[in-house]
This record gives sequence, C-alpha cells and structure tokens, in this order.
Amino acid sequence: MNVIVSNKYKDLLNSLNYEISKNINGEFEVDEIINTFSNFYFNRMFLDITAIKDYQNLYNIQKLSINLDMSKVILLLDNNDFCSSPQFISQLVGMGIYNFSKDLTGIMYLYEHPNVYRDVAHLHNINIVNNNTGVVNNNVNTMQVNAINNQSSYNNQKRSIVIGFKNLTTHAGSTTLVYMLKKVLSKYYSVKAAEVNKRDFMYFREENMFSLSSSELNQFVSQNDDSNIILLDINDGDITVCTDIIFLAEPSVIKLNKLIMLDKNAFKKKSDKKIVLNKSFLNNSDISGFEREAEIKVFYNMPNLDDRNIDENLLLDFINKLGLLQRV
Repeated sequence: MNVIVSNKYKDLLNSLNYEISKNINGEFEVDEIINTFSNFYFNRMFLDITAIKDYQNLYNIQKLSINLDMSKVILLLDNNDFCSSPQFISQLVGMGIYNFSKDLTGIMYLYEHPNVYRDVAHLHNINIVNNNTGVVNNNVNTMQVNAINNQSSYNNQKRSIVIGFKNLTTHAGSTTLVYMLKKVLSKYYSVKAAEVNKRDFMYFREENMFSLSSSELNQFVSQNDDSNIILLDINDGDITVCTDIIFLAEPSVIKLNKLIMLDKNAFKKKSDKKIVLNKSFLNNSDISGFEREAEIKVFYNMPNLDDRNIDENLLLDFINKLGLLQRV
C-alpha cells in the first residue's frame, strides 16, 4: 500500500494509478509528517515537497531523512530555482535522499526502479557547504550530532564515532561486514575495528583490526578515541560504549524461524533499533511484508556481498545511510 502527502501538486499526485491507503493534503510541520508515518507501514510515500512547511530550511528535510526510511519515499520537487540548484540536489543526496523528480513520468519510473547511491553519486558535490541552512556539512555528520545529544556522559569524553554490529540471527555476517566497511571507510577516515570475544579478524590479515575480550573493550575505545571511527563486532560485549548499534538479521527462512522459536518477540524487542537485513535476497515488496509481520522498520537491506571483490558502491550507499559519507 502507498501513501500520498500533497500540497501544491495535489492534482498531479492524485492522478497516479497506484493503490493508496492514506492521502493527506496541506502544509505540515515536519514533526507532523514524522509522527504520522514513522510507525505507519507503507510500500511507497509520494511526498510533495511543498507539503513540508518551510522546506527551504534544509534542517527540516534533514530531520525527515533521519526519521523516515527515505528509500521508500519519492520526493516531488517544486518547480523553482531553489529545487533546481545543484547545491540543493547535492545536499539531498548527502542526506540519503535518492528518489526525487519534478514530473509524473519521473515519479512513475522511480516507483518501479528506485535509485540507490551509485545512481545519483554524480550529483553529490561534497565541496558544497551551506552554513546558513543548518544542514550537515563536511565537518559534522548526523550520527555525531545525535551522539552528542543522546549519550552525553560517554560522548563528552570521546571524539570517535563508535558503531557496534551485533548478530540478531545466528551467523548473520557481522564479522565480514565490519571487515568490508573498514576497508571502504579507511579510504576517507582514520578507522579501527575490533571483535569482542572472538579471534576471526586474524584471518583477514588487515591492519588496525583487533581481537579483544569483553573486559578490554572500554579501554580499547578510550585508548583509540583519536580515530574518526571505531567499528565493533560486538558479540556479547558492552553495547553502551557505542555511539550507534546495528542489529543484523539474515532473512532466510531457517534463520528467522530459528530466532522466533527461541524468542517470539525477538524483533518486537528491537522495534526502536536499527535492524539491517544482511546477506539478503529480498526485494522491496518482500521487505514491506516482513516489516508488517515483524512489526518493525528495516533500516537497510544489504545484499550478499563478495568479500574477495568488495563492491564499494553498494557499501557507500549503506555508509551514506549511516550519515558517514559527508567527507567522501
């Protein structure tokens, strides 16, 4: 099912020949849109940008991108100089908004063929900085801002962004995913990675990847706070050291059923967390069904990747979703 949020372009969006479960019209505060749809399950949202009050203040667009799954949103741009500027388009891409158009044909194409980062990477000019809009630029990223606001006691003592990865289903691929992310991120940042209570990193033969006991974790993070990013294969370690935590689920039938048999509320308990489907073969329709059944929002759908021949474009899309692409 799809939803429409319209204002100036109400007639255009209402001409779409798709099944619509909710259709609202008017100019709304960004918080109203977030509160209405953050827990509302939909396949696609057709969002008229003029329905967002004060949309030219990019802080409002950024706030929307943080709180909604923008891979499901098709943004209809206003036909004005602001929305046509390369600066604005670049900032949309930098916020993880890849599906936008000014006409009906473009919207219909994106419905069937949604963009990922590599489709719009040529529009992303990282040298553009707008200091008057409040939007994230090369020197600050969304995750860092959230860390400062939400985890004051720990983050006041540190400079690194610490991202933990934890398997929700068994063998969901956290070790290999951390390795591949570290390889890509190291081209742009100072990055270190550690696994807790395991010794698998040694087989990658990659520098700045460490194996720790859970008792050594806090000290490791403290001693390496000069790194831009620390990636943790957290296992049963202390997740409170993390700026952000990603829960990985391999969406195969056997892995999901095994998890549900052990704990039928496993996903519901993580409904407010970032859940990533890893080693996934699901399409957008499959994911929508999965979200309804599990009563969760999927943060990202990661396909099965080759760790011998790393596809950097695929990982850059995920890195951008995490808010870490501002310097790329």
